[in-house]
Amino acid sequence: MIEKATIITGKRAITRSYAKINLTLDVLSKRENGYHDVKMIMQTLSLFDLVIVDRCLHGITVSTNLRYLPCNEKNIAYQAADAFFKETQIHGGARIIIHKNIPVAAGLAGGSGNCAAVLMALNMLYDNPLSSQELVKLGAKLGADVPYCLHGGTQLAEGIGEILTPLPPMPDAYILLVKPPINVSTASIYQEIDTAPIHTRPNTDAMINSISENNLQGIADNLCNVMESVTVKMHPIVGGIKNKMILNGALGAVMSGSGPTVFGIFDDYKKIKSSADSFSMQFKDVFITRVMN
Repeated sequence: MIEKATIITGKRAITRSYAKINLTLDVLSKRENGYHDVKMIMQTLSLFDLVIVDRCLHGITVSTNLRYLPCNEKNIAYQAADAFFKETQIHGGARIIIHKNIPVAAGLAGGSGNCAAVLMALNMLYDNPLSSQELVKLGAKLGADVPYCLHGGTQLAEGIGEILTPLPPMPDAYILLVKPPINVSTASIYQEIDTAPIHTRPNTDAMINSISENNLQGIADNLCNVMESVTVKMHPIVGGIKNKMILNGALGAVMSGSGPTVFGIFDDYKKIKSSADSFSMQFKDVFITRVMN
């Protein structure tokens, strides 16, 4: 989700781009163009990156607090600015500064959120040449999670992720995020899932009913991600984190996106703090967050 950009001056916008988790994720089919049709319920969390965009005369520059992140055309924030100027045919430039808090390549839409933040900020800085629908359409070309990140909250996403249906807000809960120090290729997971046997698929209707009824235990019981079995087969540590999280008192736990981050739903702060302390002895990327609507 993108917090509405605050214009500090006429040439600067500053905003937060929030992490997301997948309460459910089902991969339905593969299109001829290589994209996959999905059906998933996504939820915004309180963990965020800070994104600052300055309007300038020409050129695109990106800088971040992480030295290993590319700051050229390989960065999706750079791609967002480039796509914006090409789509609007505006002759302008952008200076983008990103302070990363969300782990990179974690299944939490950190990059997609940054992309969405840049699109929204530039649209505001250049007097809103694109409608909300046009921003979503442009965002879908850049990444499957970008349309969701432009809106956030609790949403059902279909198609390749661009068809969004708002759902009632998820009840308040503590969410524990644990990312092991491994890299997971989303492309490789999708490639494997095309032939992998899927034994359990999400019950999307049951999840929507649990959300509508404000039933946190029902939500936890219906957590399901078809990518999880594929990722766990490649990286068993993901399954180990999930099992430990449940033993530590999570109402339910599942992998987010293509991984490797696992999240657990807690209704008790002492339990989530104790679990986080336990995981922090082994992993660097451990976060206590909350549901954000």
